[in-house]
Amino acid sequence: MSENEKIKVLFRHRSMEMGGVEKVILSMLNNLNPDKFDITVCLNLNQGELKDEFPHHVKKVYLADGKESFSQNALIHKFQLIRRRLKLSRALKDHKISDRILGNKKFDIEIAPTYAAFSSVINSSNKDSKKIGWFHSEINVPGMKPLVPDILENFPQFDHMIYCSQKIKDIMHQSYPDLQYPAETVVINAIPIEEIKKKAEEKIEDFPQEGPVFVSVGRLHNRKGYHKLIDAHKKLIDEGFHHRVVVIGNGEEMKNLTQQILNNNVQETFILCGNRMNPYPYIKKADYFILSSESEAWPLVIAEALILQKPIIATDTGDVGVMIKDRETGYLINYDTNEMYEAMKTFLTDQELISHIRKNLETIEDQFDNQKIFNAVESIINDLYQR
Repeated sequence: MSENEKIKVLFRHRSMEMGGVEKVILSMLNNLNPDKFDITVCLNLNQGELKDEFPHHVKKVYLADGKESFSQNALIHKFQLIRRRLKLSRALKDHKISDRILGNKKFDIEIAPTYAAFSSVINSSNKDSKKIGWFHSEINVPGMKPLVPDILENFPQFDHMIYCSQKIKDIMHQSYPDLQYPAETVVINAIPIEEIKKKAEEKIEDFPQEGPVFVSVGRLHNRKGYHKLIDAHKKLIDEGFHHRVVVIGNGEEMKNLTQQILNNNVQETFILCGNRMNPYPYIKKADYFILSSESEAWPLVIAEALILQKPIIATDTGDVGVMIKDRETGYLINYDTNEMYEAMKTFLTDQELISHIRKNLETIEDQFDNQKIFNAVESIINDLYQR
C-alpha cells in the first residue's frame, strides 16, 4: 500500500514516563500494521524514560521540550520550566502552532490514549477526523472527582470509546446512565509475553541478597497504597517476620514515602528503587509480587507478574479479580492495611498454598491472546475510516 493510501493516525499523549498506559501505547504502536497505517505520536512534553522507545516507522513530534534537556542550574531550570509552561499553553490554545508542529497534516483518525488527552483530541482543528478515546479509570474513585466534569463533557463527542476492562465500562454506565455514549468496545491490554521473559533474564546487582522478597511495580501515587503497605510491612517486622519489600517506580509521593519509611525505621527492609527501564528481572528474582492499589482498571503489571509466574497478593479492584483466581493463581484482598498484613503473613508461612499457586501458574500464559487484541483495535480504526 502506498503512503497516500494508508490510514493516517494520530496519537496524542502528555509524556512518556514509565507507566502502564505508556506501555500499552508502545505495544499498540509496535503491532498496528505499518503497511496499513501511517502513525504519528504527538507528545505535549518530550519527556520520560520511554520517550525514545517508539518504533522507527512511527513519527514523533512534541509541543515542548522535556525536563531531561533542561539545565542542572536551579535558577536556569526554573526559568526553563516557566518558559515551557507558556510555550505549551500557547500551543494547546492556538491551533496554528500545534498544526504547524504536526506538519499541517490532516489525519483520518485521532486517538486519546487517556482522559488527559481527551480535550486535545476533541478540540482538534481537524473537524473531519474520526476520534477515538481510551478509558482506563474507575470514574467513581475520590481522586477522579475534580476531573469528572471535563471527562463527561468530552465523552459523548468521541466517535468510539475503548475501555481497557469490562468493569471500567460497567462503572462508567452505572455512575452516569444518562450520558450519551458513543460506540464502545472493551479491549484488554496486550502482553508482550516473549519480550517480558527475555528481559527478565537481564542481570541486576541491586537486589536484596536476603529474602523473602515482595516486589511491587508502580508509580508512587497516593492511590497505589504504598503508605498502607509500609504500615503492613512494619507490623510484620515488629512481629519477627523477616522479609523485604522492593518497590520499582517514581512519582510525587517519593518524598512522603521516604519519610514514612524513616519514621518507621524500616529503611533497610522497605526499599524504594526508583524507576527502572527494565523492571522484569526484579519481578523474576522476587519471591512474591504485591499490588496494594486503591483503584486500577486492567493492570498490565499483574499480567506481567503472572507471565513470570510470581504468586501475587493484589487488591480486588478493577478487573484484577478476572485476571487472578483467588487462592488459585493469586490472593485477593480489600484495600485495607490489615488485610495486606494478613495476606503477606500467609505468604510467609503457608508454603502449601504457595506451592499450589506456583503449580497453577505454570500454564497461565495460555489465557492471553495478543493478536485478538491488535485485530480488535485495527478493526475499530478501519470501520471508522470507512464511514
